[in-house]
Amino acid sequence: MKLTKLLASTAIGAAIAFGATVASAKDLTVVSWGGAYTKSQVEAYHKPYIAKTGVNIKSEDYNGGIAEIKAQVEAGNVTWDIVDVELSDAIRACDEGLLETIDASALPAGADGTPAKEDFIAGTLYDCAVANIVWTTIFAYDKSKMPNGPKTMADFFDTAKFPGKRGLRKNPKVNLEFALIADGVAAKDVYGVLATPEGVDRAFKKLDTIKGDVVWWEAGAQPPQMLADGEVAMTTAYNGRIFNAVAGEGKPFEIVWDGHVWDLDLWVIPKGAKNKDTALDFLKFSTATEQLAKQASYISYGPARKSSAPLVGKYHNKDIDMGPQMPTDPANLTNAVQNNFEFWADNADQLTERFNAWVAK
Repeated sequence: MKLTKLLASTAIGAAIAFGATVASAKDLTVVSWGGAYTKSQVEAYHKPYIAKTGVNIKSEDYNGGIAEIKAQVEAGNVTWDIVDVELSDAIRACDEGLLETIDASALPAGADGTPAKEDFIAGTLYDCAVANIVWTTIFAYDKSKMPNGPKTMADFFDTAKFPGKRGLRKNPKVNLEFALIADGVAAKDVYGVLATPEGVDRAFKKLDTIKGDVVWWEAGAQPPQMLADGEVAMTTAYNGRIFNAVAGEGKPFEIVWDGHVWDLDLWVIPKGAKNKDTALDFLKFSTATEQLAKQASYISYGPARKSSAPLVGKYHNKDIDMGPQMPTDPANLTNAVQNNFEFWADNADQLTERFNAWVAK
């Protein structure tokens, strides 16, 4: 995938076809990650959609994974209509028959008339899922407390040079990749190493070096708060959460892009969703060129459509160019890892079991 295409110029057409308008207003339950991310969706997706259709949107938050979707589908009581998920979870849920299929040919063309299948970045359209953003997990620190702060992933693991607590998400994903990068594995080789028993052992051994200094987080809103409270010296976090704390709240936080692990978020519709047709219409609307570009003015996640890139401008209420804030900016990709969804779809269960046992020791 050539992510630099996100920043390429594209001719902009005059109109976007959003598909048929929903015939009657219904309640639609939209599930996402909360905080600054959900706020960006509310501004770019929910409010315009409500104004266009009269549909009442109920926004709910969750912490990821497919357990809740699976429980609802298997119980035959699906209360969620559309859910924002990570790629590996979308693949697993689709493979397990937990999701409705989505016909990509029914998605609106780009603003320049490019068919959706060509306008979406390669690797962002699936049988049961449609991507909306490219995001990443970075680590960050408070530069007011650490003026000569860390520059590399190895620094994150160096508690002698940079003393203090470390915030980590309570999940093996990303932590194992970060550990290997900190241990000297090149970004391009991370999954080749992690695919071996020795590589997994190596990652856990590196995590052992900071385990006594770790403060665990689960919800995306926690890392910026942990930094602000001085609970940790540095923490992993979703890049958009840290950007929001800086641009929206004036926090003196610094993002370190070295070794970041980038990924996709996608919309999925649980099998048996009560408002399937409305959910599909909302999906088409929210992944159209202008909506994705508008979201990027609220949070630093790259749009999944190429035609959205020329429309990405300033932060919505400050003179901040959003392009350089994106994980897809070329300067931020020099030592980055693309999340390998196949690896995690195949290994999530066993590595999560080992990780939880390791945490509990």
